[in-house]
Amino acid sequence: ILDVLDAVGDYANHPDDRVKAKSVLDGMQKFEFVFLLHLMKLILGITNALSQALQRRDQDIVNAISLLGSAKRQLQMTRDQGWDSLIQNVYSFCHKYDIEIPVMDAVHVIRGQRVNRRISKVTNEHYYRVDVFYTILDVQMQELNCRFPETSTELLLGVAYLNPIDSFSNFDKDKILRMTRLYPDDFDELGIETLKSGELDTFIINVHDDERFSDLKRIGELSRKLLQTKKHMSFPHLNMLLKLALILPV
Repeated sequence: ILDVLDAVGDYANHPDDRVKAKSVLDGMQKFEFVFLLHLMKLILGITNALSQALQRRDQDIVNAISLLGSAKRQLQMTRDQGWDSLIQNVYSFCHKYDIEIPVMDAVHVIRGQRVNRRISKVTNEHYYRVDVFYTILDVQMQELNCRFPETSTELLLGVAYLNPIDSFSNFDKDKILRMTRLYPDDFDELGIETLKSGELDTFIINVHDDERFSDLKRIGELSRKLLQTKKHMSFPHLNMLLKLALILPV
């Protein structure tokens, strides 16, 4: 990329293109660009496994939620303990490629601007550590929390534990019951107690004994099969959970 930009800066037909190429080339060889590149690499490395899990067509929701928790904890650990290792990696890169390293105790000056005595001054270390490093990591964690709030993750896990794939291998009575607490308008205490005291246990035994339920792979298939076999009348509260799971935007 640097070679291409250098060539464009020297040989582009239009003067504006040459100026732009030289400007970009100059910016890419500055400490700030190197720092941001290393920080981006660090964050992408933390969130890569989660991103891959969410993009797979055969989404394993239980695994994805587990990876979500891991990503959140790792981002927090990086914020709390990762500054020293990051900045040392940036320093090493700059030394290797002869990129100037700013004095961290000096006042940070934005490129193209002069220091103004009336403006509250921050050091380069404060700028890179607080204004950039902490801020970007905080934004990343906030985005994950907004995209996957606790209520949504509970709902997603509830859906996963209802999934009939692999002969209901993910079925978890306690986790499914937690899902009912998120729908107080649909499940009163009596309905929850009915599920807890027998309906869920009877359901899983019954479908394991019924070959018609052995090859199901999705929630929708399970719901249709319950209707076809009229088992929805025997398991009304579970059937309601399935309906709620089907309308949940996953």
